Amino acid sequence: MPKCRVLMNENARYMDESERSDHGVFANADEAIAACKAMVDDELNTMQKPGMTAKELYRLYVAFGPDPFVLPLNPKDTDVEFSAWAYAKERCKELVSLSYEEISQSKSKKENQ
Repeated sequence: MPKCRVLMNENARYMDESERSDHGVFANADEAIAACKAMVDDELNTMQKPGMTAKELYRLYVAFGPDPFVLPLNPKDTDVEFSAWAYAKERCKELVSLSYEEISQSKSKKENQ
């Protein structure tokens, strides 16, 4: 697999390439995508507040979160398929459902005491 570079745009300043940051070179596309997912996850965990819906969290992310993407170092290599927005949308649903499960479990424990 070819080496890849991870770059990141800020959604809040998506038209300003001077705001783009370089997050390094990775041995292959899988490692680069994992790094992108970690950036999105970190931001979603920071943004999420109690009672927030998946839709609210996603809107916040697309407005202000990072937009990491992967470029192969060799321009002749095939493009790497990864959409931070698509990944964030799925993670928002998962994070909110996990929060609801934790709340339900907490309430259940209190009721059983």
